[in-house]
Amino acid sequence: MKRAAGAMRVIGLMSGTSADGIDAALVDISGAAPAISARLVGHYHTSFPSRVRKRILRIANMPATTTAEISELNFVLGECFANAAIEACRRWKVPIGRISLIGSHGQTIYHQGAPGIALGARRVASTLQIGELGVIAERSGVPTIGNFRPRDIAAGGHGAPLVPFVDYLLYRDQHLSRVALNIGGIANVTVIPAKARPKDVFAFDTGPGNMIVDALVERFTKGRATYDRNSRIALSGRTIPELLASMMRQPYLRMKPPKTAGREQFGQRYADVLAAWGKKHRAEFADVLRTATVFTSLSIADAFHQFILPRVKVNELIVAGGGTRNPLIMAQLAAALPDIDIVSPDEFGVPSEAKEAFAFAVLAYESFNGRPNNLPSATGASHPVVLGDFAHGSRFGDMKR
Repeated sequence: MKRAAGAMRVIGLMSGTSADGIDAALVDISGAAPAISARLVGHYHTSFPSRVRKRILRIANMPATTTAEISELNFVLGECFANAAIEACRRWKVPIGRISLIGSHGQTIYHQGAPGIALGARRVASTLQIGELGVIAERSGVPTIGNFRPRDIAAGGHGAPLVPFVDYLLYRDQHLSRVALNIGGIANVTVIPAKARPKDVFAFDTGPGNMIVDALVERFTKGRATYDRNSRIALSGRTIPELLASMMRQPYLRMKPPKTAGREQFGQRYADVLAAWGKKHRAEFADVLRTATVFTSLSIADAFHQFILPRVKVNELIVAGGGTRNPLIMAQLAAALPDIDIVSPDEFGVPSEAKEAFAFAVLAYESFNGRPNNLPSATGASHPVVLGDFAHGSRFGDMKR
């Protein structure tokens, strides 16, 4: 694969809240925002070993754990991310010595974007992504940037969402107002009005994406399945109106942006509550699952009606993430937002499955060049900052070779 003249070749690595594996994106990048040129060259996905995924989900769902367990997982995941980058280069037939930089999001195991009481008095927001940068840099030999979220939190932001910086570069338009929606474990939106300047963009997590549905499927199948393929189980059930109404009263949905969500609101404990409700009311599992699936779509649509459409007339909705492979989620979303055209990110040169890894390649590139790469209008930070920590690669010399 030939590199564009003058471009820096960067690998972005991403693992989301679903913890289904690692996406790697190879991106040729040049220029500076807002006139960045970024071209996706390749995409690769690898699943986590089952025992690693189980450990991630157990720790992220906040049971009792130990510092030793978290420390161990941090280094294990560093090896996983490094292996993903090395194997991706092998698949792409690109020598890893030709890679200038790696940007790794890491694996989120805790995120509290809004300040809460800590140590009995002080209000503190915090976040923790693991996947040791030193291991990635040492194994690959490539300088690595990661740990993007803490600096935004230190500047008064929620540490998320960060992808809107790249959404703005990809999707801004002089005539069309667009919303980029990612339905991963959590669903989040980036709103880009026509003729938007960076300060006009706003973004937030709408609530659950696939997280509740996946947790219910894993529970019901005792781990034999991790998601509802093609909505088969949900489509065999019926929506339970009283349960759906109760879910739509979830306090997070009423909170005004900027805001972020995670397993703390919609993780295993929330799925356990739904399962208990189903057992108490003798509801069929398919009915509970269908209701949770519809809730995902309606919570997204509700966010549009509360916080987006009163401010912006939206022309296009660009939908990415694993939720795009759930026909019931997509059908319900189209029905709830009938006046908005739903389009694929493929039309903009970055397919859905590669988009977040692509984004962290671009964020790492900007960090490496010492340029601010958060959007305060999206995260709530008091000012733009340069995100990320840096781990030198084991190879020295010209990093822009």
